[in-house]
Amino acid sequence: MMWHLIAAVFAGLGAAGIALLLRKLSGKRLPRWIIPAFGGLGMLAYQIHAEYSWFDHKQQQLPPSAKVVSSEKSEVFWRPWTYFFPMTTAFQVIDRENLIRRQAGDDQLVEFIRYRFEKQAIDHVTTRSYLMNCTTRERLPLDESTGEPKLDELVRLETDDPVFKAVCTAS
Repeated sequence: MMWHLIAAVFAGLGAAGIALLLRKLSGKRLPRWIIPAFGGLGMLAYQIHAEYSWFDHKQQQLPPSAKVVSSEKSEVFWRPWTYFFPMTTAFQVIDRENLIRRQAGDDQLVEFIRYRFEKQAIDHVTTRSYLMNCTTRERLPLDESTGEPKLDELVRLETDDPVFKAVCTAS
């Protein structure tokens, strides 16, 4: 967070320096207010760039075995440009290297952890364990303390569901 503040200040100083140079080159015909205006626009441009590149930056930090299975875009009223170009504020990942495969009769069971990354002032990561029956396409969350499946939260997935594909077709 502190680095983003420092980067925004330097982006503003750089843009203000460009405005100062333009004012000098124009023989001071450009108004003086152009310098702080460029500074503010430079900081705003940096902030917009940082917000829209957050998802790509986080994806680059993931291990090669991680598979993004969903992402969420949102709009915020104090960022009016997000109504035209929504930005990614959260995404979910499954690490295919840490899948635990089991066989129960004719059913292929896979235990996996879903990681959810949320863009906030400080990035927030939550995890949840699941059990997937790849034969019947049923997904059950596991209780955090006991590790027992929560049968009342059973969900049947479609064959084209990204979570089903990432868990059951992983090699």
